[in-house]
Amino acid sequence: MAFLQFLITMGKVNWQSRLNKAAHHTSDYSSTEVILRRGQPFNISLNLKTTVQSWDNFTFIASTGPSPAESQQTKAIFTLSEEDDCGWSATQEPSEPRCLNFTILSPADAVIGRYKLQLQVLAGNKVSSKVLGHFVLLFNPWCPDDDVYMADEEERQEYVLNDSGIIFQGVEKDIEEEAWNYGQFEEDILEISLAILDRSLSHREDPAVDVSKRSSPVYVSRVISAMVNSNDEKGVVEGKWSGKFRSGTNPLRWSGSVTILRKWYRARYRPVRYGQCWVFAGVTCTVLRCLGIPTRVITNFNSAHDKNLNLSIDKYIDISGNNLHLSEDSVWNFHVWNESWFIRRDLGSFYDGWQVLDATPQEKSKGIYQCGPASTKAIKEGDVNLDYDSPFVFAAVNADCVTWIRYSKKRKERVYSDTRKIGKFISTKAVGSNSRVDVTANYKYPEGSLKERQVYRKALKLLGVRIPGKRSKIPRPRRRFSRAQPAQTPSISGKLLLDASPVIGQDILLTLTLRNLISDFKDIKVKLKASAILYTRKPKAEILQLHRSIKLGSEEVKEISFKISYSQYKNSLMDDRKILVTAVCQIKRGTSLLVEKDIVLQDPFLTLKVLGPAVVHKPVNVEVTFTNPLADEVTDCVLRAEGSGLLKEQLRIHVEKMAPMETSTVEFEIIPYRSGTRQLQVDLVCTHFSDIKGFVMLHVAPAQ
Repeated sequence: MAFLQFLITMGKVNWQSRLNKAAHHTSDYSSTEVILRRGQPFNISLNLKTTVQSWDNFTFIASTGPSPAESQQTKAIFTLSEEDDCGWSATQEPSEPRCLNFTILSPADAVIGRYKLQLQVLAGNKVSSKVLGHFVLLFNPWCPDDDVYMADEEERQEYVLNDSGIIFQGVEKDIEEEAWNYGQFEEDILEISLAILDRSLSHREDPAVDVSKRSSPVYVSRVISAMVNSNDEKGVVEGKWSGKFRSGTNPLRWSGSVTILRKWYRARYRPVRYGQCWVFAGVTCTVLRCLGIPTRVITNFNSAHDKNLNLSIDKYIDISGNNLHLSEDSVWNFHVWNESWFIRRDLGSFYDGWQVLDATPQEKSKGIYQCGPASTKAIKEGDVNLDYDSPFVFAAVNADCVTWIRYSKKRKERVYSDTRKIGKFISTKAVGSNSRVDVTANYKYPEGSLKERQVYRKALKLLGVRIPGKRSKIPRPRRRFSRAQPAQTPSISGKLLLDASPVIGQDILLTLTLRNLISDFKDIKVKLKASAILYTRKPKAEILQLHRSIKLGSEEVKEISFKISYSQYKNSLMDDRKILVTAVCQIKRGTSLLVEKDIVLQDPFLTLKVLGPAVVHKPVNVEVTFTNPLADEVTDCVLRAEGSGLLKEQLRIHVEKMAPMETSTVEFEIIPYRSGTRQLQVDLVCTHFSDIKGFVMLHVAPAQ
């Protein structure tokens, strides 16, 4: 009866919140839950109403999931002793007569998730138990025995604890930075991240088995890559790359993950409309960092989508430069995915480190839209036979790019073959700053090097693709080309150049320069075309088409100047700023020439100024200055602001109207609630032009 009496007289359980949060690097979570990391001891204290003399017959029980079982490592039974077979252990620390202190240690490979901790007491032949409380157990990059261990503290601060970042976009010659609010520590985000795991197909098919596999970052990250898109499992974000976005949010208008995740959760798991690649990657980064897996966002410029995995991207155009949809292959101006850091017990230690994950729904893997984790080392070495989805990622950074002009069903001409175009300036945010770091060397050897050719041919062989140079019905581009070149030696060269930096609201001035490379006289028909395009390079609308004929004498150079007026493009670029200009140059009795140029229109500057020192729990004003870039009055604009640790919900300020070219200033108040370096983002949304975005980094001092 003494032990039963103990249970009756036991008072509150003290989870030593401040001590454990600091030790486990979980102080930033805006949650009342006990949040711990596996493989690391934590402390609890039991307050008693009476003194208990003996502690020989009691046991701790830690359990997780709907059907906890020791056989599946979802239930652990351990006593005050050395480490039990389950890997969990408990020790009693120096205690007061009515306050007992314990240290509990979970194994470094424990299942992550929400746990219940019980105390079980044996009195004679009777057993009684009491729930001591609940806690959430996360991956632990600070623990050397955890699969996600990351040795460098600055990298842990960046890839686990940084709640904001930069996602690089644009084109290879004009790389832009976009701020993104990850917000993994904001209110409800941990709850939502765990809910995402519980909504997966694997969990619905067999909850007990699914939970038991959550000890592995390979498994958890793959589930997240499937659940962030909505294609199979009614996941978080619904993708859309064409048409209008009236039934949802234009992907360009998202600035962070928090609003998206909360919207999904509050709408009872209805997919949020709409996302494109950077949105999927931003949300994935939030969830994985929240769960404790070191994660970063990667941008691959000139990213190949190789539908048939033959490592050749074939593009067909007609004699006017119009895209012919004869191939499902495509090259995107950029594509954004994630890398997460963990070891690969399934592949071997050589493949440890950064692993590619891609939540953008492009191709199915094992029957559902998911991608990765694929080891970057496997990609670099051409080991495309290894799990998961390494052929798709290898093609995205290594495929050849071939352009054909199709004159008729029976006649086509290969006018362009480039072995270096794909996989350029692979980028991520630097540790500790907003600078761009080029990580291309993590994915491939230098283009044109002997090692790069060997890896390429190794991948072709593993994929079962006929190696170039051997007999085949359709000649493939030979890897020996060291630079872009047509099938035959060109007799003319061409360049498209901008006369000035293009700015939204203004005319775009261009010049096509053609040079005769030989002494023979040339008669050339030039077909110029400009189209509004998506970042996937898919045309949205034709803007301009011009035909010109010119004659070039021996080694002569001539220029064709032309403009794309604002009136021509304004209705096609209201929600994006990308134009593709093509020039098809047909030469009598000679090889045709294709010249292309991507144009990204610049936004007018938007400036932010914090009007005073930023201190936790003290209001401070922010001033935003922006300009209407158009020669027309604009109405019904909205200024949106968000930032983790600065604003708990997205702020919206209505801007009624702005006169042509008018500069306006808006002031608003923020009350920081978390110290440290913070990112404040603003976005001017208007139906008349694409969003104007800006951000500022500010240091928030602790409360005094």
